This record gives sequence, C-alpha cells and structure tokens, in this order.
Amino acid sequence: MTTTDLRVLVIGFDPLTTPGVDAGAVEAAFEASRDAASRAGVILVECLVAPDAQALATVEQALGSQVWDSVVIGGGIRKPEPALEFFEAIVNLVHVSAAGAAIAFNTSPADSVAAAQRALRNSPPRG
Repeated sequence: MTTTDLRVLVIGFDPLTTPGVDAGAVEAAFEASRDAASRAGVILVECLVAPDAQALATVEQALGSQVWDSVVIGGGIRKPEPALEFFEAIVNLVHVSAAGAAIAFNTSPADSVAAAQRALRNSPPRG
C-alpha cells in the first residue's frame, strides 16, 4: 500500500462546540493536518462532534461510511477525565466498526497524519 492509498479518519470534539477550547488555535492545527495530508497524498476525513448525545451516533456513521486504514482519536477526547467514558465508547466503536484500521493517537490535530502513519508502521500486517 502506498501513502496515496491511505484513508484516515480523525475523530475529535468540534472546537466551536466545546467549552474552554481556543477554537482558533485548534482550527489552525486542523489546517496544518489538512496540509500535511495533502502533501502526503493521504485522504484525511475529519469527524468533529459536539460533546452531546448525538456524538456516538455521528462517529459510528463516519466509521461505517468507508474502509479506513487508520482512525486517529484526538487528545480532546482522550485526555480530560470527564470524557473517559466517551473515549472508551469511541475505542470500542472503532474496534467493531473499523476492525481492520490501525488506531492512532495524535498530540494535536496538526500531527494526525504522522500519528496514522506511525500506527500503520507499528501494526501487524493486515490479512
């Protein structure tokens, strides 16, 4: 598989709907991620959700919309303790709905492509 074949889904909280988040800074990081994907020939799709009751359904729909090589779960979902149950639900959705995808974790939206590539390098071969 070449880099240009990679399909990466990035799951994160929408910075415009998440209290206490600098939406401008997060959007700038997403723009850097889009630029990196474009340069690498990676198909990058963002699934940004509001922290509400519809979030899991939105993520499930995105996971089932196509076959993903890697699914990146953003730090806004992973890091804050109040989001722990949501993070667990996301990991289990990825496990079931995108079972063949490598699961990756970024440090910011800007390094989502690098995170996906790292996860794919470190994952067992797909059969």
